[in-house]
Amino acid sequence: MGIQNNNGEEQPISKGKHIHEIQETKQQALLLVLTEPQESTQESNRRGEELKALVDTMGSDTLRVEQISLRQTNSATLIGSGKVEVVKALIDELGVNLVIFDRQINPRVQRNLEKIWEITVIDRDEVILQIFADRAATKEAVLQVELARLEYSLPRLTRRWTSLGRQQGGVKGTRGEGEKQLELDRRQVQDRIVALKAQLEKVVQQRSIQRSARIEGSIPTGAIVGYTNSGKSSLLNALTNAGVLVEDKLFATLDPTTRQVKLPGGEEILLSDTVGFVSDLPHTLVDAFKSTLEEAKYADFLIIVCDASHPDMLANYATTIEVLEELGCTDKPAIVLANKMDLVQDGFSVSRLRTLYNPVIETSIKTGEGIEDLLKQMGETLHELCPTTVYVLPNSRHDLVAHIHRFGQVESIDYTEDGIVVKTRIQNRFQGPLHPFRNA
Repeated sequence: MGIQNNNGEEQPISKGKHIHEIQETKQQALLLVLTEPQESTQESNRRGEELKALVDTMGSDTLRVEQISLRQTNSATLIGSGKVEVVKALIDELGVNLVIFDRQINPRVQRNLEKIWEITVIDRDEVILQIFADRAATKEAVLQVELARLEYSLPRLTRRWTSLGRQQGGVKGTRGEGEKQLELDRRQVQDRIVALKAQLEKVVQQRSIQRSARIEGSIPTGAIVGYTNSGKSSLLNALTNAGVLVEDKLFATLDPTTRQVKLPGGEEILLSDTVGFVSDLPHTLVDAFKSTLEEAKYADFLIIVCDASHPDMLANYATTIEVLEELGCTDKPAIVLANKMDLVQDGFSVSRLRTLYNPVIETSIKTGEGIEDLLKQMGETLHELCPTTVYVLPNSRHDLVAHIHRFGQVESIDYTEDGIVVKTRIQNRFQGPLHPFRNA
C-alpha cells in the first residue's frame, strides 16, 4: 500500500523515505535556532550544536547555523515577515536546499514558508524521526518508528499538493482531483496506523513476557541510561563483549540489548543498554519507545552515563533525570558515571556533578580508566539490594532450600541437627516464605 507521488507513481507510505521525501542526494541545510529574549547565549549555542549533531547524524551537511530572536510569534510564518526575508536572502546566498527549525513548527507554518522560500522546510522533530527510521533494526522498533512517522505526517499531507494546484478545478460543488487524492492518502495513512497499532500490541505483549521472565528470575537486573552519545553502548561492550553498534553519532542504539555480567565477587547480573535520552524528544517517539525505555523502569538499579567532555554535561544530566522521573524510576539505586574523562576540558562540571549525586565514578571507557571502580561499585550496589542473610530452615523444608537455590545466590549451606543453615543473598521480592526462619 502506498501514496502516489507528484508523477502519479505509487510510493510506499514508509520505507525508509524521509517524511517529506527528501532526495537521496546529500542535502545542504540552513539551521534556524529560535532564541527567546530571556535565553542565555550559552543555551542557544548548545541547542544549535545539538541540532547540527542531529543533522549530521541524519546525513545532511550544515552550511550555517543562524540564530533568530523570537520576541513574538507570527501565526502564519512564526518568525515574522522581516525575518522571513532575511532567511530568504540567506537561502539564495548559501545555495541551501533545506531549512531546519530547532523546534516543532505546525503544518500551516511549514506550508507557508515552503511557498515563500521555494524550498523544503522541516523541524527538529522530523530530523529525529528520520534518524530513528534509518536506525531501527528490530521488528518492534521498525513498527514503532513507522507509526510515529505516520502520526506526524498525517496533518502535513496537504503539503504534497501546495505547488501543483491540484485542489483547484472540477465542476462547482464537486471536489477537485487533488482533494480526492488527498482524502485517499489520508484514509490510507489512517488505515495503516490502525494496522500498525494492532501489530505493535502483539509485539509488546511478547516483550512483556520476556521481561516478566527476567523479573521473576533470580538474577538482578541493571539498566544503562543517559543522554544520547554519552557512551552507553561502549560501556555494555566493555563489560560484556556484547558487540553493540558504537558510533560517534546521536541515537546509535535504538533497540535494547541485554547481556549477563559477572562481577569480581562472582555475582551475576543482567545489564541492558537503552535508547539515549534527548531534550524535547517528540511525544510520538516517547510513546512509541515507552516499552524500550521501560527496561529502566523494571531494572533493579541504574547506571547513569554522563559525557564529561560535553560542554553542557549538567544540562544533559538534568534531562536524563527528567526522563527517569517521567518513567517513575528515580527511587532506584543508581551509579552515576562521568565518562570520557580523557577528553575533559574543564573539570568544574564533574565537580559540580559530585555535589549533586553520590557515588560518581570517573571513567574513560575508551582507555579502560575507572572500569574496575565501576565493577566494584556495582558489587556494592548489588549487596545493598541483596544483603547477605542467614536462614535456619527446618530439616524437613527442602522446598525452601530449592527456593533459595532458584532465586538467590548461596554463599554457604550446612546441614546440622538444629536445622539447615543457609547463608545467601536473595532479593527482597523472594524473601517472603523465608522470613520466619531468618537468623536474627
